[in-house]
Amino acid sequence: PTNGDHSPPPPPPPPAVMPMGSYLFWGKNAVVLFSGFPDGHLGMYILALLMVFFFSVATEILRAAAPRVKRISDRRSRAAVVVLIPAAVHAVRMGFAYLVMLAVMSFNVGIFVAAVAGHLVGYY
Repeated sequence: PTNGDHSPPPPPPPPAVMPMGSYLFWGKNAVVLFSGFPDGHLGMYILALLMVFFFSVATEILRAAAPRVKRISDRRSRAAVVVLIPAAVHAVRMGFAYLVMLAVMSFNVGIFVAAVAGHLVGYY
């Protein structure tokens, strides 16, 4: 309503936002790492499960390989490239670990099971 004053119009109502629950759920309707992925498609959900499983296995394999890589690089020349190899292995391992952590934060039971199973397989 206008009553002659020049006050600004009221702000628009806030957009409807779907609240993110902090509870575990099962199903293919999850958001894993990227908005719109897997987007409710069963094939993409299975791909997400396999990716999380792979990243978990790779994290454990790199964890086990790190001491061996360090020993080998210590025996070799102290050239900068050789010294950086253990650091690169560690950086890749941490990148995989953070991707797994972010995927698990989707609170999807399937993603959680894939992450734990991957760590189990990678440990042995």
